Amino acid sequence: MQRQILHGKIHNATVTGAREDYEGSITIDADLLKASDILAHEKVLVANVTNGARIESYAIEGPAGSGVICLNGGAAKHGKKGDTVIIMSFVVLDETERRFHHSKVVKVNKKNQIIQ
Repeated sequence: MQRQILHGKIHNATVTGAREDYEGSITIDADLLKASDILAHEKVLVANVTNGARIESYAIEGPAGSGVICLNGGAAKHGKKGDTVIIMSFVVLDETERRFHHSKVVKVNKKNQIIQ
């Protein structure tokens, strides 16, 4: 049996921008991607804590240290600057792999700086 398990999570990030005129995706500070082990172009689930929206998109690497969390394209219709979001990636693991898997959870402050 295989199961979908949380792999990487950026918890309570603040949206810094929303650009409807972009092709799509979510731009995320490179430092946050690295810390959460989310890859550029990897599928992510974005849960908007502020308005309850949940969308699937893919991650685009933003400048390291910038704190950028920008909803692009259609995703921009599901949030706005100042909203709080949780960004998650998942992996599919068998029972053996699951026993050794450790999710990377990154908590950030209001400026999207890592606090834990």
